[in-house]
Amino acid sequence: MKHAVRASNVRLKRAYQPYAPDDGMRVLIDRLWPRGVSKEEAKLDVWLKEIAPSAALRMWFDHDPDRWAEFRRRYRDELKHSPLAHELREQARNRPITLVYSAKDETHNDAIVLRNVLLGRPIPQRRIR
Repeated sequence: MKHAVRASNVRLKRAYQPYAPDDGMRVLIDRLWPRGVSKEEAKLDVWLKEIAPSAALRMWFDHDPDRWAEFRRRYRDELKHSPLAHELREQARNRPITLVYSAKDETHNDAIVLRNVLLGRPIPQRRIR
């Protein structure tokens, strides 16, 4: 059985936050380059724009927190068929990686979903109010 990915091996960081030596492998996961960030400032190891949510899903979500639960479900479905997600998981088993993203909302974005997929975490169930 393959060993699990340690939670400390998959970090999240906005593209506008400075590089840190303990970031490990820095992976930009956005389809579009972050506005106003130079390649030198980003200090990325790889840009995996193909792992980002599809254009249709991204446009549908439009960073609307009311659509968060459904966005998570749909994006996870997209990631099930992504060889890049499996490759990233293998990298995270062996070393720290930082998923770099540009979304302003740090609690409702694709990086959170991708991190949970890499860690093998289930989708949280909706709370009944």
